[in-house]
Amino acid sequence: MTRSRPRVGPLAATAERAPRLDVDALLDDPGTGIIVCCGSGGVGKTTTSAALALRAAERGRKVVVLTIDPARRLAQSMGIETLDNTPRPVDGVGPGTLDAMMLDMKRTFDEVVLSQTTPEKARAILDNPFYIALSSSFSGTQEYMAMEKLGQIHRQAQAEGTYDLIVVDTPPSRSALDFLDAPERLSSFLDGRFIRLLLAPAKGPARLMTAGLGMVTNALTKILGAQVLRDMQTFVAAFDTLFGGFRQRAQRTFSLLQAPGTAFVVIAAPEPDALREASYFVERLTEDEMPLAGLVVNRASPAARTDLSADEATAAADRLGRTSSESTTAGLLRLHADRVRIVEREAYLRERWATAHPGVKTTVVPALATDVHDLVGLRRIGDLLAGEPAG
Repeated sequence: MTRSRPRVGPLAATAERAPRLDVDALLDDPGTGIIVCCGSGGVGKTTTSAALALRAAERGRKVVVLTIDPARRLAQSMGIETLDNTPRPVDGVGPGTLDAMMLDMKRTFDEVVLSQTTPEKARAILDNPFYIALSSSFSGTQEYMAMEKLGQIHRQAQAEGTYDLIVVDTPPSRSALDFLDAPERLSSFLDGRFIRLLLAPAKGPARLMTAGLGMVTNALTKILGAQVLRDMQTFVAAFDTLFGGFRQRAQRTFSLLQAPGTAFVVIAAPEPDALREASYFVERLTEDEMPLAGLVVNRASPAARTDLSADEATAAADRLGRTSSESTTAGLLRLHADRVRIVEREAYLRERWATAHPGVKTTVVPALATDVHDLVGLRRIGDLLAGEPAG
């Protein structure tokens, strides 16, 4: 008995009509100043970001790539011993230039504090236990600081001409939408009523120490503990002058992401969950009027180099199996059938996605046989992104 393959029907024609993402045109466009690579975790955002940055540099752009990848594969692939919060030049690249850096979340937060207040007040904030926890592990801090660092690099590039293209590898969030939501959540927290309530007892006017406020403070003490509450109040008192700035910075960054010089590239794998996340992200980008360049379907299974269908291969394997249960040829035919069905399944998923998003430009990158661990591998990915055969 043979297994049927997915029937794509009219979907195939839809996929053939889907516009192709011209990666080289995107990279060569002098109006493109920021490329944001986004998508769910585990779909190859870091590799894609690095490959795009390398290809742009080798086409003459002055590029910096910012990664938030905890595995640190980017440093290895670019021949850099370590990456940190400072851009490091990548050797062996031309005629343009390429720098790479990895977000240091706490250091970036510290830089914001140091740049926005006096040295004395900055030291009081940096040494506060609540600030140390907030800057190291609070939900949304990584996403916010990624955008803070993007803003810093962009302002430097505008003022000094150091870069004409910034490529951002977004954080490996649980959901792709966290990247857009978390900065606003953090700025709202830091500028919110709860923080203001904590600030009131620290300021000390007797009129504020009402019975209602005392009840709230007692309740918070029971929940958080007296020392934690004191640390929070001390932090808030020192941080008070910076609250409004966080909201303003988040709004400026959001406006930067909406600007025509920014291009979002959504990365997905040819799997239902990853493509579902890509759909959510495309819809959100459209809703927020952010410029979408297109979709990269990464690590697609390469098509078989034969016209032998899965059903035909399975039928032939069954016939051989009846004469020899240990037939090597029969085993190879079944492997071929499985591979063909995987390719057909992925094609069906891509075609269904294209039907739901007919205007989104798309490019498909076949999976490589080995991991990418050097510039040669990144160049191969760049060729595939541009629709060229891998060298």
